[in-house]
Amino acid sequence: MSSTRSPLAPASFPDLPPIAGVTPRVSRAQYKTWDRCDLTFVTLSPGTSVAGVLTKSRCPSPEVEWCRDAIPLGQARALVVNAGNSNAFTGNRGRAAVEAIAARVAGHLGCLPSDVMVASTGVIGVPLPIDKAEAGLDAAFTAEPCSWESAAATIMTTDTFAKAAVSEVVIDGRIVSLVGIIKGSGMIAPDMATMLGFIFTDASVDPVFLQKALGEANRRSFSCITVDGDTSTSDTVLAFATGQSGTSRIEDENSPGADAFRSALDDLCTRLAQLVVRDGEGASKFITIDVEGAESDDSAHRIALSIANSPLVKTAIAGEDANWGRVVMAVGKAGEPAERDRLSIRFGTTQVAINGLAVEGYDEAPVSAHLKGQDIEIGVDLGLGEGRATVWTCDLTHGYIEINADYRS
Repeated sequence: MSSTRSPLAPASFPDLPPIAGVTPRVSRAQYKTWDRCDLTFVTLSPGTSVAGVLTKSRCPSPEVEWCRDAIPLGQARALVVNAGNSNAFTGNRGRAAVEAIAARVAGHLGCLPSDVMVASTGVIGVPLPIDKAEAGLDAAFTAEPCSWESAAATIMTTDTFAKAAVSEVVIDGRIVSLVGIIKGSGMIAPDMATMLGFIFTDASVDPVFLQKALGEANRRSFSCITVDGDTSTSDTVLAFATGQSGTSRIEDENSPGADAFRSALDDLCTRLAQLVVRDGEGASKFITIDVEGAESDDSAHRIALSIANSPLVKTAIAGEDANWGRVVMAVGKAGEPAERDRLSIRFGTTQVAINGLAVEGYDEAPVSAHLKGQDIEIGVDLGLGEGRATVWTCDLTHGYIEINADYRS
């Protein structure tokens, strides 16, 4: 956790409502030598539905593998999140730690170990110490319930601020809330999700529908962000629906409230994903990249990511340099259909290139003024079709190097 708050951070932590059937607690397992809570324990009421999206890394953590096996069962009673140690690349010792955590929580709650979801984040290659995990859990079992802000802060590692959002939807004439907390700052280029994110709602939702809705929301949010082009071994986003709102159950797309719930979930996931980018390691600019005119949406997405992950584009933005040639380079290297003489580029609302040529009489002053701000827009039109995509990223500064050159110390 950094002591220097990101300049892109929101002014304050949002006001989040309690979610019926969800009780968060935190404790100190002391996975690292720091003076802070680093274990989050959330209990969930019986009958809670669970869904999740997990990293596509071929070197996943035991926690990811555990959740991958447990999520299809559709039910959850608890969540445990460890910060400071990712428990990844730790072989059988890592798996044993996850099994020990799930068993201890199951014994405490009287549920099955598979009802316990586990996630860890931090240094790779160091086995999670079972004795510290069990002591941390025992302390959490008897701790007082904590605020959402405390829970969000406890799951942080190199983050500079606690991240959360809330969305509301009306079902059966009642207000149903969705609350999300998330952590992530570096190693962000998800194939499915980003670092660790957890969503809680009191809506009654069938787990199959919840999984489908979360997967769709993920494709438009968590899978549309990048900080540094690196996908974590531990990326996990889980959604829990306790059913304690008293509203009718959303079974499928045709159920009353299904569309509204999906919309609220999409909104929540998008805002959580953007918060991660706003805390990108060393970031000073939040960058929105809009690509249109591609042959397909998937092609537009890959082109947008090529631009967003380009160190040359990101450093140009950090230096407030309107070097649109670097955007041309990133489009060209993406491996997607593109025709030079149809390509158009804008910074903010100012068109800098049209149909493969610089705009005649182009005035760089408004672009320079735009780049001095914190929220930057880059627009690309390939002129080939109807495909479009939006990706969010941040600039690349010397601060990123300082953080990651020192990460394990």
